[in-house]
Amino acid sequence: MITKFKRTATLAAAAALMLASGPAFADYPDRAVTIICPWSAGGGSDATARIVAKLLQDELGQPVNVVNRTGGGAVIGHTDMAEAKPDGYTLGNITTELSMFHWLGQSDLDYTSYTPIGLFNADYGAVFVATGSPYKTLQGLVDALKQDSAAVPAGGANIGGVNHLAWAQLVNEAGGREAFWVPSEGAAPALQLLTSGVIQAAVVQFPEARALLDAGEIRPLATLGTERNVNYPDVPTVKEAANLDVAISGWRGLAAPKGTAPEIVATLGAALEKVTASDEFKAFMEARQFGPTYLPPEKFEQYLADRDAQFGNALKAAGLAK
Repeated sequence: MITKFKRTATLAAAAALMLASGPAFADYPDRAVTIICPWSAGGGSDATARIVAKLLQDELGQPVNVVNRTGGGAVIGHTDMAEAKPDGYTLGNITTELSMFHWLGQSDLDYTSYTPIGLFNADYGAVFVATGSPYKTLQGLVDALKQDSAAVPAGGANIGGVNHLAWAQLVNEAGGREAFWVPSEGAAPALQLLTSGVIQAAVVQFPEARALLDAGEIRPLATLGTERNVNYPDVPTVKEAANLDVAISGWRGLAAPKGTAPEIVATLGAALEKVTASDEFKAFMEARQFGPTYLPPEKFEQYLADRDAQFGNALKAAGLAK
């Protein structure tokens, strides 16, 4: 009798739990959702987080607010995301830097610290040279790097940034021994160095190079994307131009704390897919020349794993990995 009573009680408890949890997930969300952005207001990460929040609000039927948690080169914001309660009400706009933290010794955080919801932005740079450069094709530049990479100075922004890592990976794949990188405070100063002949190549984004491209002062040799840039369809990928596997980008995506229920992730993933397919999102991204790139939760998780390995290899090639 006692055993039968215990079994009946256990089954009743399990049934009660299922009944309690079912409606909770079905009603999600029933209050405001917060998205943590690890960068300051006004930047690209903030801008994309806010358009995603605005459109998610329409899909979820609840307020979606963006909170900026800055500091530590995005470590603070990413830490707050990871440590939030995994109930679906605190999400995070995870960014490129997550692929670098543990390699640089800045934090133990990596992609496994989160539950991926979806990628919504990836921006690939490109390799540019001055119009009068002797390098007419990427293959010509690759041949020079293989012969003496230290004799080919390049720039594009700070040391350890995504542009630097892209160049380091290109040098490594070309068979060069050392990446000669001239740091600068952003793409604009780097392009000035390029046009003045201080550096021989620059790795920057197409929007950053547009003015000089239109003026005929620089030429793109190849895009660092896996596909050609839709706005510059005549520019080949690195794979097409030199048969090298170099495709590295800055990226942004939506994630939840680790341990978030699959039902909540499915709801958020479906909503984000609709957001990224909307005309408003596409128009916003196009106007600012951000790359709208959507991946669902499972594919985003693999994307993050691939980026972690890729950035690790690039940081090692640049001599920056700890």
